Amino acid sequence: MTSLQAKQIKRWIVVALFAIAMAWVESAVVFYLRTMIHRLHPYQANPLPVIGGLGLVEMVRELATMIMLLTIGMLAGRTWRSRLGYTAIAFGIWDIFYYVFLKVMCGWPASLLDWDILFLVPLPWWGPVLAPVLIALLMIVWGTLASQLGPVRTSLRASASAWGIAVIGMAVALWLFMYDSLQVADQGLDAIRNNLPTTFNWPLFIVGLVLMGCPVMEICRGLRRGRVERTITVRAERPSAERSTVV
Repeated sequence: MTSLQAKQIKRWIVVALFAIAMAWVESAVVFYLRTMIHRLHPYQANPLPVIGGLGLVEMVRELATMIMLLTIGMLAGRTWRSRLGYTAIAFGIWDIFYYVFLKVMCGWPASLLDWDILFLVPLPWWGPVLAPVLIALLMIVWGTLASQLGPVRTSLRASASAWGIAVIGMAVALWLFMYDSLQVADQGLDAIRNNLPTTFNWPLFIVGLVLMGCPVMEICRGLRRGRVERTITVRAERPSAERSTVV
């Protein structure tokens, strides 16, 4: 292991520790909030009652959380690719441990299929806990590859195509999370706040998840092509080396 690789691993661990600590703070805040408004189990109508501007404060807190995760990625990385990679690692670990710590604090979620309100902007996002956890795992995988590996042999066109497909997958996931809210959006704010989803389109979500995984698959293909090219180069050079030895 080179000194550079050791430094990268240390950065990965530091980012992970930050994300885990931040997840505890996030879980504690949500635990306090849900206790105060009697919503320990979020699958209820009007999941965030409007109490003294609480809704606005909560939305700003969510935005602040995203800024903090982006900031740790910017500090940890040395290139834009690695910065985004560390941000993805932080986000994924934070999201998973958020649920782990809520389970410790209040016993929720009872299972990975429990419904959760994931976000509030621009409309409430609803989904089973397992859905964001799967996305978080994918983010950790991509972030690790992007931050720990050097340049990978891949064409600009292939990389752009992979990300274009991933964006489609993200749009599919966002549409699914906001689907139920969109169905009643024309009925006013009260209808949106009191609407509860009953089913989740898992087959379509899996399709979206696979599409989101295209950048990971493109990196893996690039790594494989790199190994093949190195093997061919070594074999091509071997005869000339043998000839020089004979001479």
